[in-house]
Amino acid sequence: MKAFFSEEQLLHTPQQFMRLGRISAPTDLPSRAHSLQGALAARGIAVQAPPDYGRQPLEAIHSADYLDYLETAFTRWQALKAPGVDPGPEVLPNLSPYYSGRVESAGRGPCPSPSIVAQTGYYLSDLSCPIGPHTWRSALRSTHSAVAAAEHVAATGGSAYALCRPSGHHAHRDRAGGFCYLNSSAAAAARLLQTWSKVAVLDVDAHHGDGTQNIFYQRADVMTVSLHADPTGYYPFYTGYAHERGHGAGEGCNLNLPLPHGAGNDPFLRALDSALAALAGYGPQALVLALGFDTYKDDPISVLKLDIDAYRDIGARVASLGVPTVVVQEGGYMVQAIGPALDAFLQGLARA
Repeated sequence: MKAFFSEEQLLHTPQQFMRLGRISAPTDLPSRAHSLQGALAARGIAVQAPPDYGRQPLEAIHSADYLDYLETAFTRWQALKAPGVDPGPEVLPNLSPYYSGRVESAGRGPCPSPSIVAQTGYYLSDLSCPIGPHTWRSALRSTHSAVAAAEHVAATGGSAYALCRPSGHHAHRDRAGGFCYLNSSAAAAARLLQTWSKVAVLDVDAHHGDGTQNIFYQRADVMTVSLHADPTGYYPFYTGYAHERGHGAGEGCNLNLPLPHGAGNDPFLRALDSALAALAGYGPQALVLALGFDTYKDDPISVLKLDIDAYRDIGARVASLGVPTVVVQEGGYMVQAIGPALDAFLQGLARA
């Protein structure tokens, strides 16, 4: 197996995010990547820097106006400085337009206002996505890692791992959210579609992959399946329900399997078996696995209770699908655990 990661992905160092009405210390820190790199090194897996693809791979999944915003937001924010005006060190919204999560709300046009303040409210859906001086570049290079992994899988028919940080599965076509700015899993799927006609994205992060669902919800060439904690009391709250099955051409090509809070290995693996059966019925020619370790029992923001052994079983079950697979790293915030979790997953993936 090959792995892909750019050192530029370490440059994004958020200073804060808002949680439960309090400014909190960030959880998506560069130390996450260091832990995962250590696990790869211990298994003798070479890590390769991805090519610089620029914005081109993102144009199939994100709107041009959103990409323009992300690329320029920090510089424009700092330009607000004037007598009596002191913008904070990171770009964060102080207003937001109404957005319900309904599919009919997904086709917004560009923000009608040129104001950086207005656009920040329009393009950042919550207070977990501060934009600092290196956020754009780190997020861009994270998606490049996913695209490079997809290129490798398309060329070899095997598997590859993209160490994506910042994560991506909460990034919608035109908005950031949940620590995610650009959707790496969707970018990998878009690249696989250049080689194959049917692709699937299986998301096993603790949180619903709302951005990925949103991007492909009306398409039949990508099936999206997400296992996650019940969103009635957990982020992203507005999507991730079992009745969401796709729309238009994509009807029947989306599957959500919400799990009760506190669910451990057995219920999670049963849900995974159901997901894999649905995927087998769809018949994808290639797979993107959005792999999150925030399902771990001691993760600081998880409500699921998996132990390390579960990730070995997840790897083996995913491999049993028998299709070329891009593994894209998503969440997981207990730094001491995510390295062992990745090691266990890779053991299972290799043994199947």
